[in-house]
Amino acid sequence: MQIDIYSDVVCPWCYIGKRRLERALDQLNGAAQARITWRPFQLNPTMPKDGMDRTTYLEAKFGSLDAFHQMEEHVLAAGAAERILFAFEKVARTPNTFMAHRLIWYAEQQGRQDAVVESLFRGYFTEGADIGSGPVLTQLAGHAGLDDSAVESFLQREQGTTEVKAEEAIGHRIGIRGVPYFVINDSISISGAQPPDIFVSAIRQAKKES
Repeated sequence: MQIDIYSDVVCPWCYIGKRRLERALDQLNGAAQARITWRPFQLNPTMPKDGMDRTTYLEAKFGSLDAFHQMEEHVLAAGAAERILFAFEKVARTPNTFMAHRLIWYAEQQGRQDAVVESLFRGYFTEGADIGSGPVLTQLAGHAGLDDSAVESFLQREQGTTEVKAEEAIGHRIGIRGVPYFVINDSISISGAQPPDIFVSAIRQAKKES
């Protein structure tokens, strides 16, 4: 069972979707059999390299902070149901996530991709970590079991740039407009952080088709 997940590490629904998929796989006793690959999809591809002040970003994206806070309440409730304690108030800057996606690509080569994705989500959403910063990414990758010096060296080079851009282009070609977006066995697609029972049904259908 191959599951490709297009996501961005600043997307709270991607974190929630990760938890819901994990619960679905637990119900199916399929966590060990499923190969999960995280694919890049930048929600803010034109974000300055150094990121942007969080308040400025939210006002530009949602029109006002009040509009964001209305959406935030829904996310907080959904997160709490998945035991994710979002701490949006700790986030000072909205980062450019391209370097984080390069790190996720690198982590796949090292067999630690899911652990790194989890560390990035946790760092950003519960600790307010600046995941647009190389040193911060290195630290979070270390928490996920990667070698700090190797990660630091990787991030200072351009390795993975072409590959990440190519993977993101595939997402656009297949029509993805928002994340999370799940592709199961290249045959069944699920858009959004759907409830676990939706994932269960889709996975069972994909198994029948294969």
